[in-house]
Amino acid sequence: MKNRFQAGLLLIFLSILGVLGYNVWLSETTPPEQNYTDFLADLKNKQIVAVHISGSEIRGEDRIGRKFRTFSPDIPTLMPSLLAAGTTVSAEPPPSLFVQLNPLIFLVIFVAALWRFFSGQSFTGSKIWQDKRFQFRAEPADMKTFADVAGIDEVQDELKEIVDFLKNHEKYNLLGGRIPKGVLLQGPPGTGKTLLARAIAGEALVPFYLIGGSDFVEMFAGVGASRVRELFKLAKKNAPCIVFIDEIDAIGGRRSNGSSSHEEREQTLNALLVEMDGFSSNETVIVIGATNRPDVLDPALLRPGRFDRQLTVSLPNLHGRVKILEVHTRPVTISPALNLTVIAQGIPGFSGADIANLVNEAALTAARQKKQAVEMSDFDQAKDKIMMGLEQKNAAINEKERRIIAYHEAGHAIVARLLPETDSLHKITIIPRGIALGLTQQIPIEQRYTYSLTYLLNRIKVLLGGRIAETIVFHHLSTGAANDIAAATDIASRLVCEWGMSSAIGSTVYRRKQQRFLGSAETGGTFSEATAREIDLEVRRIINDCYAETEKLLRSNNRLIHELAEVLLINETIDAEEMEIVMQCYVNSQKSDKQGPAEQAQIDQSDIDKTEEIPA
Repeated sequence: MKNRFQAGLLLIFLSILGVLGYNVWLSETTPPEQNYTDFLADLKNKQIVAVHISGSEIRGEDRIGRKFRTFSPDIPTLMPSLLAAGTTVSAEPPPSLFVQLNPLIFLVIFVAALWRFFSGQSFTGSKIWQDKRFQFRAEPADMKTFADVAGIDEVQDELKEIVDFLKNHEKYNLLGGRIPKGVLLQGPPGTGKTLLARAIAGEALVPFYLIGGSDFVEMFAGVGASRVRELFKLAKKNAPCIVFIDEIDAIGGRRSNGSSSHEEREQTLNALLVEMDGFSSNETVIVIGATNRPDVLDPALLRPGRFDRQLTVSLPNLHGRVKILEVHTRPVTISPALNLTVIAQGIPGFSGADIANLVNEAALTAARQKKQAVEMSDFDQAKDKIMMGLEQKNAAINEKERRIIAYHEAGHAIVARLLPETDSLHKITIIPRGIALGLTQQIPIEQRYTYSLTYLLNRIKVLLGGRIAETIVFHHLSTGAANDIAAATDIASRLVCEWGMSSAIGSTVYRRKQQRFLGSAETGGTFSEATAREIDLEVRRIINDCYAETEKLLRSNNRLIHELAEVLLINETIDAEEMEIVMQCYVNSQKSDKQGPAEQAQIDQSDIDKTEEIPA
């Protein structure tokens, strides 16, 4: 489409250039116009040597050699005067109607050619399959199978039945069974929806037609519906086959109520609905759609008989991430000591596309360092780059701000380490990454599907730990905790309004988040101003209580804040193992420091591991 658009622009540019060139040539070759009264005066004085008459136009030359042109309202009356003056007269017949219409005919042909060109059609026929956007089944060298798909076993098992039907459709037809006409694959971006569709075609060895939803809709009315009809006509002709429509929400969105602004898209959708409903049971054409926005699709598209099955392709769990890593590391030379399970544990929430990107970044990192194989350290660097952003080692940060950042991150890390039911520390850095000046990264050991009240309150405390550490040490506030405070407030609000975890408000939902694969949308309930005030007061109470408990915890470990901050100022980045070394040194110093300040808590390693949450 891009090449077609560029060629069209080039054609328009050359046409405009030709018209401008013709006008320049015409102005150079056309003599200046003379007033008809002056022409008659010159003719009476016998100054006109020769004239050429074309219709009412007269072109001539005077005795000085100057050329001119003028227009006569009555040529027959003028002829005696020309002959009497001894002027040489030549003439040509008036142009025919066809010659006069030539410019108009050329303009119509040119506009029609442009319309055909941009609408993807040609004068040799309206077959849209001359367009390269409509792809057929890949060649055997590029063919995908279920061996190339990992991490989504449940969805894969469901689709194997469709493969069996495409291979042995006579068996199902004999028993009167009907295979689903359509399968809708829905899920977050990068989870492998397109790969699954290609794998089905590769396993069944049938024609595979791939088209994006946006390819149906053009600026010209009727093109989208025409393309839908052509697509299904070709699919039925080559059945059994698979038609895969990627990003189907581009044409499958809910129809509006009487608005004409989306008329072209709705006509395309209507054509798609008619074609999908028109299959007979023996027309083995399987339509597979993929979308990240199932919530916007038209209900008529989702009813049984069209998209009979709707399969959610979710983000992979730990086992799935290991399997996906095994697939993507096949063409990569990896170290024998590389543990894929450890890598998979450190990338919760990664999709299949994210994991493929991780493997590629790790391979590039190893290549830059001229290694013979990709090692665990390369994966660590690639993971940090993806999750935390690119290191900005040359960022101009003065020493004072650098110390504030170190104490801020130390506050986060200490609270995360001392409190129970928190995610494990992975890395602490004061090197700016992305838009963050510093970062304390936590990674859950195992997949979490539900969260306890203790976990959520401790998460708020970890977020507040940076601000509190700054206050304890420097006795002032900074803007560095802005994102932390926003995240803590959001958790507290959801505790009260969504999850019913507040004893003061009770188990009532006042706000609901509709989870979507491309973000979430909040929907608020209807409640009184008095209830809104109670909600605000309860959110504030949760934040204030967590703040007070976190401040008490950090003040009792004031010395640890200074020790960890100094380590960060020296090393800039420490991992979980180095954090444990700092903790052990702190415990040992607490045991041996018999003369320490009275306010310093004497704790050992067992005390740290058994630290309980301060009751709310």
